[in-house]
Amino acid sequence: MKRLLSCNASDFKKMSPAELKQAIAASEGRTICSEMVNTHEPLIHDITNAETARAVGADLILLNLFDCLEPLIPGIDDTTILNYQEKKRAGQVDPEVIYKLKNLVRRPIGVNLEPIDETAMMLEDRTVIPKGRQCTKETLEAADKLGFDFICITGNPGTGVSNQSIIKAIAMAKEYFHGLIIAGKMHGAGVNEPILDKKIMQAFVDNGVDILLIPAIGTVPGVDEKMLKEIVTFAKEKQVLTMTTIGTSQESSGVETIREIALRNKILGVDIQHIGDSGYNGMANVENIYEMSVAIRGRRHTLSMMARSIER
Repeated sequence: MKRLLSCNASDFKKMSPAELKQAIAASEGRTICSEMVNTHEPLIHDITNAETARAVGADLILLNLFDCLEPLIPGIDDTTILNYQEKKRAGQVDPEVIYKLKNLVRRPIGVNLEPIDETAMMLEDRTVIPKGRQCTKETLEAADKLGFDFICITGNPGTGVSNQSIIKAIAMAKEYFHGLIIAGKMHGAGVNEPILDKKIMQAFVDNGVDILLIPAIGTVPGVDEKMLKEIVTFAKEKQVLTMTTIGTSQESSGVETIREIALRNKILGVDIQHIGDSGYNGMANVENIYEMSVAIRGRRHTLSMMARSIER
């Protein structure tokens, strides 16, 4: 097995979920996941945001607001943002779109799915989302068929995703999805409850999660280093990976902020560092993806991941 930061495109193409997990673990905290909104005009209008993120150092690509029941991506083939919207209205879909995206970036690709809790006590008005974004048997089977390498069971702002609904969704995902399962909350998702504690993480592990999602240091009030260190230590004991997330729009902060967050989370021992989608055109500022990469693995490995041809 290779560590992820030494992998070629051909290695990613043939990896099993277990091998991908091992490759991430072997990289010792030097893996970056870049999240991007699927419904925005891409930063570079005639290519996908995934290609741009990959070009500046992203290892894993996470699609947000992607509809698994109406699969389309702006920037693929002739799908500009205008005819993307026209195709959506006409009910057109592209069942091969994720395989097309994989051929362009040659990186593992995942999708956010949201297990809505209709009984959750909300702190804000609930945002209603399409069925294709919710975490259900139907969308899990669709995500599996589309070819996603991993799913991220989490909640966008105001959608009403609770920890209890995440726990149930993990168990369901183990049955209907065959890739890696990431689960947790980047922020409250509008629900009046603690974002994380060890009891919640234990329930995630008991139900079969592969990677625990936890907020990055400096992103959510009250989530401190002691709390996160306890979760990371617990995860390592259970042979589960961890991913810290910047899901609070700080992905558009200055490079100094990104550098500090990245280094503080690496000290805690996390396996993956996620950077969110609230920069320009539905992805983190490109200089911040690059800065995170340089901070946690240096210019040598950063340039290697950026420059390594997809033909290797």
